[in-house]
Amino acid sequence: MDQSRDVIAVQARLADTDLIIGPADREILRRLAGNTADLAARPIEDEKPRHWTSHNSLKKTRPPILCDPENGWREIITPDQMECVNPLARQWEMHLRKEVFWGGRMNDDYTVQPFFDVPHVHAPLDWGLKEKRIGGEDGGAYRWESPIKSIEDVENLHIPEINVDSDATDRIENIASEIFEGLLTVRVKTLWWWSLGMTRLLAELRGLQQIMYDVYQDPRILHRIMTVLRDGTMAMLDELEEKGLLSLNCDGTYIGSGGLGWTSELPGVDYDDRVSCGDMWGFSESQETTGVSPDTFAEFVFPYQKPILERFGLNCYGCCEPMHQRWHVIEQIPNLRRVSASPWTDKEKMAQQLEDKYIFSLKPNPVDLAMGNFDEDRIRRELREVLSILRGCRLEIIMKDNHTIRKDPGRVIRWVQIAKEESENMVAG
Repeated sequence: MDQSRDVIAVQARLADTDLIIGPADREILRRLAGNTADLAARPIEDEKPRHWTSHNSLKKTRPPILCDPENGWREIITPDQMECVNPLARQWEMHLRKEVFWGGRMNDDYTVQPFFDVPHVHAPLDWGLKEKRIGGEDGGAYRWESPIKSIEDVENLHIPEINVDSDATDRIENIASEIFEGLLTVRVKTLWWWSLGMTRLLAELRGLQQIMYDVYQDPRILHRIMTVLRDGTMAMLDELEEKGLLSLNCDGTYIGSGGLGWTSELPGVDYDDRVSCGDMWGFSESQETTGVSPDTFAEFVFPYQKPILERFGLNCYGCCEPMHQRWHVIEQIPNLRRVSASPWTDKEKMAQQLEDKYIFSLKPNPVDLAMGNFDEDRIRRELREVLSILRGCRLEIIMKDNHTIRKDPGRVIRWVQIAKEESENMVAG
């Protein structure tokens, strides 16, 4: 699922009133920023990047643990805890409260850093056609009406342009710098994409059920749409590079479908302070095509993803789809380093496929945190069993895709403790 770690999302032009953050809100933000700065100054925050760097270089380490509760954050940081009034200040407050909880209570291997990132203010990317969504309020389920009904409709797609409002971006950066002066360093850093897999966009444009029919009845339309999406994505990356809008993600940035980007292998040897894709981690997945055969995936999806991933210095692949069935295709990706192992993956088979040559990004089932009874014994037992299978792999353990934690923040804290204990036991054994 497209559930990347929270970023302070500010898109399109903001009203002038949204940029007036009053003294009370500023005081709240400075207090939280001070807490974040204190956490970032701890010696352990210097140790964590070294741990991730070794891990991302395929050295044998204790498996890093990362817990991003996603929708569960709304049950950890509840509306009654929020103090700011201004809409932009509330976004910043939520971000800082997450940092404080992550570093002060969660105690996984997430790195708390003395930075505050603000993204470019920009218009939403426009492909020329868009689905009509029905439902989806408060993070719930939704359905959609897809705009592409025939191959002629594909002609209405166009390459998206990057339209940045530099003045608004500068204003927000200056406001953040004023508020956090002496506490956190403000950076302009935008996560322009989560995945470059394109099949979610394909499903939105054509319809997931219709795609399944097209594979047999009208394969031309799938190839035509994927050609446009590939070419548009490549052009978008070109524009981001040319305009100097990319930022390095070889730091504490959440990359792929889980993991942090710390590595000594990026940026590339030709890096000159202007970031190109070759200086970054890339990421792709194709969860929407889980229901098709590996051969169908190899025909309709992978040939369009591969040239995009070839641009990146290191790559991650996969999210919720079981990867062991597609491994003979996926392993063709250049610079592939991190591979997702969802709860539906055959762990034994995938352990044999990855060995110690790739990062095995284990995703335990999030239902463990959503059940009426938080069964610690079962969680520990199942982790211990899977860790014994993966002993020879370069393993990380990522808890994500949580829709609820039963309004009990203690569950994520305790899950991290159990995962750390079991991973340490695996290394000691």
